[in-house]
Amino acid sequence: MGEYFVGLSEEDLTLLMRWALGFVLCLGAIVGSFLNVCIYRIPLEQSVVTPRSHCFGCGKVIPWYYNIPVLAWFVLRGKCAYCKSPISFRYPLIEALTALLFLLVFQMWGNPSLLGLNRLPIPELIPFFWLFVASTVVDVMIDIDHRILLDRISLGGTLITLVVSAAYPVLQGCDDWLVAVVRSLIGAGAGFGIGFAIAWLGRRIFLQDAFGFGDVKWMMLFGALFGWAGLLYILTMASLLGLVMGLGAMAVSHCRKTLREGEALAIPFGPALGLAALLWLFWGRKVLAGLEAIRTWSLDHNDAMLLVLGPVALATLAWLCVRIHFIRKAIREEEAAEAEEAEPRD
Repeated sequence: MGEYFVGLSEEDLTLLMRWALGFVLCLGAIVGSFLNVCIYRIPLEQSVVTPRSHCFGCGKVIPWYYNIPVLAWFVLRGKCAYCKSPISFRYPLIEALTALLFLLVFQMWGNPSLLGLNRLPIPELIPFFWLFVASTVVDVMIDIDHRILLDRISLGGTLITLVVSAAYPVLQGCDDWLVAVVRSLIGAGAGFGIGFAIAWLGRRIFLQDAFGFGDVKWMMLFGALFGWAGLLYILTMASLLGLVMGLGAMAVSHCRKTLREGEALAIPFGPALGLAALLWLFWGRKVLAGLEAIRTWSLDHNDAMLLVLGPVALATLAWLCVRIHFIRKAIREEEAAEAEEAEPRD
């Protein structure tokens, strides 16, 4: 970073960085406030511009001084200033999360060694990755609320990635724009192909959509941006995170009833995919180094690896078999009930 500020002293550079970090945090929080609007209105096919933000309880327009990201929620103690209706804690949480993600992206260029982040080679890519993390937050939250992933993010993001790859080939780790575009296209094709294969196989096993087509198109974006290595990591890590989410759901009181009714797959896969993609964006190189270290260690300690991975693999397989059994059973019972109701009665 120092080559961009050659004429500044170390003290001036430190002061400039502090101001920059403060600006990035404020910008991220403001964008997060806008993301809250997008998350609520886009699935309802409403404009994200008009009308202005208003209270859902009394309908009054929220003035700007009651709409300051993060701070306003705490000042108002989580209630509307007029009718005292509760305001969800999710609003300041998303604003703070977006601010943190914006800061991490900036630090990928400004000071990547501080948190062991991947290094961003040029600052021109910072706005692009800000857009990526913001769209990921929107997609994840909408998937949680409505079980959908937006095509405008997946398809539009893939197109933008191709354009940015042509303009800045360093995004794809090369110097030639044509090579960068080809790499991005190959990654997009791999993401779509792998996602489609998983969706097809899941449909045959579970008798219903276990991997939605929205997930397939999001995988295409990840492939275009991160290439095959990132794609495989995201898919693997998302599967592990999805397993943890599934086991967590089984721990709640109503989980057994849900599983018998075949609704175990109602847990959206988007949050796991989004989180895995963010982990790869910020710490992908660390992950690769760690995997290489594990591979080297496992070659010298095969017995220990079997003792560790064997029970984990068996537990995962058993959980998956139980899940498949109850889902298929529930679907067959539902189909039998529908057939019985459709039979003519004397």
